[in-house]
Amino acid sequence: MAPLRVLCIHGYNQNSNSFREKTGALRKLLKKQVELVYLSAPHSVQQVTSEASDKENGSGPGPGGDEDPRGWWFSDTQARSFSAQQQCEESLGLDESVTVVREAVKVQGPFDGILGFSQGAAFVAILCSLQEQKLEPEFCFRFAILVSGFRSLCREQEKFYHAPIQIPSLHVFGLEDRVIPDNMSRELLPSFQDPQILTHPGGHFVPAASAHRQTYQEFLREFQ
Repeated sequence: MAPLRVLCIHGYNQNSNSFREKTGALRKLLKKQVELVYLSAPHSVQQVTSEASDKENGSGPGPGGDEDPRGWWFSDTQARSFSAQQQCEESLGLDESVTVVREAVKVQGPFDGILGFSQGAAFVAILCSLQEQKLEPEFCFRFAILVSGFRSLCREQEKFYHAPIQIPSLHVFGLEDRVIPDNMSRELLPSFQDPQILTHPGGHFVPAASAHRQTYQEFLREFQ
């Protein structure tokens, strides 16, 4: 049985290499079921040494390639920065990021599913909404996995949450997450029809302990 191909969307301040590094345990956990394909965001993030950015990263600069931090959009259009807690009228860079995903689907696809972490998970919800509204004919994701996801607080992005998204979804979040508190992840759930949930006792990372294997596998089995 061929593994499911999953497009992986990293968090803010990460890139495809660093996210690949940080999801090694997940690849090992699901190696017979999925092939994970990693994509980098088009926007460079200006390096600001702060505790918050290191947390979003999952650790801080390391061997995974965090020396080239990237983002999918900016909530502060002047500073070209992003915070999940920042309310804004309009964002910067989302259209370019959708184009990058569209090109990846054309060139590297097809993909069975899509997985996102943190800002990447918020972006996955937007991509699923675009697919649902038939605004992106290239998109044909059969499922979505959103880790530490949240609903964008940018007013121009409210249009993505008007109708529940029918694409089957698994929402994963940590009860001790200090970057995206679990209540922010829970606020995204009504945007999806029949969302499945996997909680873990940890913080801001993609969980891949043996205790989580069954939930991931049972969710993925429907699509194999």
